[in-house]
Amino acid sequence: MVHRTGRLARRSGIERLALTVALGLGLATALAGCTSTLSDMPTQLGGLPAGTPERSNAPAAYPAVHDMPPPRQDVVLTAEQQKKAAAELAALRARQEKQAATTPKKVPTDQ
Repeated sequence: MVHRTGRLARRSGIERLALTVALGLGLATALAGCTSTLSDMPTQLGGLPAGTPERSNAPAAYPAVHDMPPPRQDVVLTAEQQKKAAAELAALRARQEKQAATTPKKVPTDQ
C-alpha cells in the first residue's frame, strides 16, 4: 500500500509557491505604475536624487501631424527638357561603361 499524502503535500507547497510568486509579480507591476508618486519619495527610498531639475507644468507639445507643407515651387519638366535630361544620362552611362572597360581589373592571386 502506497501513501499518497506526501505527493499531495508537496504539490500544495508548489502551488503555494506559485501563488506567492504570482502575487509578488502583480504587486511589482502595480507599483511600477506609480512612478510619479514614487518620484516624490526621499532618495534613500528610491526617489529622485537632489539637484534633479523640476518637471515643467506645461504639457509636451504634439508634433504638427496635420499641418501641410507649403506648395512646391518646382514645375514639371517639358518634353524638350525630359529629352535633354535623358540624353545626358545616356551619354554619362556610355562614358562610365567605356571607362570601366578600359580600367584593368585586379585579379586576385592565390599565394
